[in-house]
Amino acid sequence: MRHQISAPLLALALALSAQAGLAQAPSAAPRTGPIATQPTTPLAELVKKVDIPYESFKLANGLTVLVHTDRKAPIIGVTTYYRVGSKNEPRGKTGFAHLYEHLFFGGSENVPNFDVPLEAAGSTSTNGSTWYDRTNYVETVPTGALPLALFLESDRMGHLLGAVTQDKLDKQRGVVENEKRQGDNQPYGLLRYAETDGLFPVGHPYRHQTIGSMADLDAASLSDVRHWFTEHYGPNNAVLVLTGDIDAATARPLVEKYFGDIPSGPAVKPVVAGPVTLKSPKRIEMQDKVATTRIMRIWSGPGLNDKDAAALDMGMSVLGGLASSRLDNALVRGKQVAVSVSADFETHEQVSFLEISMDVKPGVPRAKAEAALDAEIARFLATGPNADEVKRAATRSVSAEIGALEVVGGFGGKGSTLAEGLMYSGDPAQYKKDLAELAALTPAAIKAATGRWMKRPVLAIAVTPGERKEKGELLGGWGDEATRPAPKPDAKAPVPPVPQSPPRKMPEVAPVGQLTFPSVQHATLSNGMPVTLARRTAVPKVLVSIGFDAGIAADSLNTPGTQGLMLSMLKEGTVKDATGGTTRSAVQVLEEEERLGASIETGSSLDTSSITLSSLSANLAPSLSLMTDVLLHPAFAPAEVARVKDQRLAALAQTMANPRGVALRAINPLLFGPNHPYGHASDGLGNAASLKALTSQDLRAAHDQWLRPDLARVTVVGDITMEELLPKLEAALGSWKAPATAKPVKALNAALPTVRPRIVLIDRPGSPQSVIVAGKVLPLDGRAPGQEALDLANEVLGGGFLSRLNLDIREEKAWSYGVSTAVRQPLGARSLILFAPVQTDRTGDSIKAMIADMKAFPGAKPVTAEELQRVTDGNIRGLPNKFETNGQVLGAIAANERLGRPDDYYSKLPALYRSIDAKALEAKAAEYLQPDGLTFVVVGDKAKVEAQLKDVGLPVEVK
Repeated sequence: MRHQISAPLLALALALSAQAGLAQAPSAAPRTGPIATQPTTPLAELVKKVDIPYESFKLANGLTVLVHTDRKAPIIGVTTYYRVGSKNEPRGKTGFAHLYEHLFFGGSENVPNFDVPLEAAGSTSTNGSTWYDRTNYVETVPTGALPLALFLESDRMGHLLGAVTQDKLDKQRGVVENEKRQGDNQPYGLLRYAETDGLFPVGHPYRHQTIGSMADLDAASLSDVRHWFTEHYGPNNAVLVLTGDIDAATARPLVEKYFGDIPSGPAVKPVVAGPVTLKSPKRIEMQDKVATTRIMRIWSGPGLNDKDAAALDMGMSVLGGLASSRLDNALVRGKQVAVSVSADFETHEQVSFLEISMDVKPGVPRAKAEAALDAEIARFLATGPNADEVKRAATRSVSAEIGALEVVGGFGGKGSTLAEGLMYSGDPAQYKKDLAELAALTPAAIKAATGRWMKRPVLAIAVTPGERKEKGELLGGWGDEATRPAPKPDAKAPVPPVPQSPPRKMPEVAPVGQLTFPSVQHATLSNGMPVTLARRTAVPKVLVSIGFDAGIAADSLNTPGTQGLMLSMLKEGTVKDATGGTTRSAVQVLEEEERLGASIETGSSLDTSSITLSSLSANLAPSLSLMTDVLLHPAFAPAEVARVKDQRLAALAQTMANPRGVALRAINPLLFGPNHPYGHASDGLGNAASLKALTSQDLRAAHDQWLRPDLARVTVVGDITMEELLPKLEAALGSWKAPATAKPVKALNAALPTVRPRIVLIDRPGSPQSVIVAGKVLPLDGRAPGQEALDLANEVLGGGFLSRLNLDIREEKAWSYGVSTAVRQPLGARSLILFAPVQTDRTGDSIKAMIADMKAFPGAKPVTAEELQRVTDGNIRGLPNKFETNGQVLGAIAANERLGRPDDYYSKLPALYRSIDAKALEAKAAEYLQPDGLTFVVVGDKAKVEAQLKDVGLPVEVK
């Protein structure tokens, strides 16, 4: 991955979704008997709905182009796949395919920086990734920016080497090495190295990791870069896919214009590889800074075109992929020897990985849990799945494929589906064959396939709590490092200049049309619950979300962790009434959900608790019935509460073993203090003492207090009209009455603690990186109007890849894989949050540099014209990309409702952005984005960073 995904900050630091649950409320609508199972759409009919029609053509130089037309939005996904990945790397060059992917963004002969023009044009999902079989590059651009995107892709395909310098190589080498450190620093972070080392012999193309070894990365030279480019990056080794507001007749002349003069390169040499059968069972014992013992059972398997691939995929889903899987039912719910289990079929072109994982429940003897796991695997291999299990697994997979049709580009969109079908199977429509085969699978076929592959000798790995013995910097390479000397570091020898082609002119970007946000309709149920609908017909699916004015902040009136545990109990069985017997067990809830191809999720942000249904349009009625049952009639059985409490306690312990989790949990209590609703850890897990003390009665009382119709809003997006929707919602929720008690009120204006700028150091011996989180509370709340300039100023500072902090700490200094900031916008006080995992020896320097960058904005370094254009006009051009999916639209509508904004807020946003000038951004930066008042949390190796931190100039507290 070349760009750091924003989730660590935006999803974790802002308000980590806390899985939670609901309990039975006396105010719930009465019910007289069990709900009958309702008919569902046949699987064969669902398969027919997955269709990505395309046209294709090939240039004289061998470039293959696929074009899929989807006019739902004025955007085009540009997806480029190259037939080269880490399996093509020779000894001594591990990690090079991925390193080169990073260099591919560093500018070409006619483009100094690839990201600048793309972000200015409104591109989103601008990224790249590398794995065993391929390297890919993705961007989704406004229709008028397609010529620009093609120009840029062609310039780095045909005109790159003249722009690659030693300085660029050194900096990206540093970034990639920090990416490796960041991954190694996670709990179980060294497990993947052990898996492939244990499965494959030295020299097997799938043995070494895509990230490579530190020694090989240090040895990469400019000569290596040139050789890799000329050997692998010719147009005849690439597939270009254009998906969205485009057709082949329009695309062909553009592609010919920009790519036609690039000469063909040598064909990528075929790699000989395949699954390996171990001579005998193999065991690997590891220790790590983890809270829970993890047991793994792993086999290498066949490539994705093998006749057994579909059967193995569904077999692993039944065994440990479904929520109602065999392993979940037996080991988590039944014997209760595990807190989590999974079974996964990870496919690649020539091999696959069949991986079974179990996290042992604390207090359970490892031998007992391990024996139970092996017994369940053996039982499954002996009996195979039943017909209902196969149908549920297949329906879930097909439903996910239908949902993926919403996305034209990016890593998981329609462009990738077509590209991978052609590159790996010789047919862009391979997905149709795969789904048809999946729908036709029988239990006998799955039993036979799993028996063929999983009765072979197994690799067993156990990771137990303790101190690591392995060193991540020595792992990931060829595998013979113990017997052969490491390659010498890059000598940085001068290389002869590369002859450059005549200059090429970058095309202009056509203006974007007026943003068309989906039309929003409003209604009210008979019990007063407001309903909002945005109809979208791109895919036959519907999202229904019920949001409650509660969230993690509601724990301020209860016990820390109450809201999260309550919501996590929602699907653990339902009852007829407050004292009646079980209507649906937890397993029955999950099985029905899977048969319907539906997904019911619960979660909480700072301000909101929610239950969200994703349903196939044809199955909406029974899916909504199931959702209503679990919302209004949860069983809250004491035994189930005890089990789920144990799972959440284990999750808390795992979080506290993760340096990122530790840092993010620490910041809110420091900023808001114990008496403010926002002073709880943002993951909603509470603390061990509070979780252990919670009872079924506590959770039932919290449900009655917070999950009530007069605190709720219903938001729906998808393929349904209001006339069709309202009767269904009325039947499901209309008789649900609010209790007579007053609505609870969260004290969002509670007093804040005195600001004490300081560094809080949390010791984690041996960490290869330090995780830095910083923050401060701002003197304005989320509903304060006119703060768009603040959000744009934050984009300049740290809110994007081209932000000042990221360009300095990552791209210029190469001390981090990514630095970001966000200005959180809950209902109450807003806060500035900074997130920066950095290499250990640069912890203090990184804090100094970030403080200096913040102080310089805007005084010493005012907003540049390029920055202003990117965050205003670039955002305007990119708005259609932000409303591509039902989920994105639902999130936008929910934000408007929560923050009191009008329905046409996003339609008016372009005009608002155009009215914001550099002075407005600078004023907001000067008022809100200065480092004064920041509290820093650093999770790292005290022995190596404490002296650095004392030199920063802030008080240091050691925890």
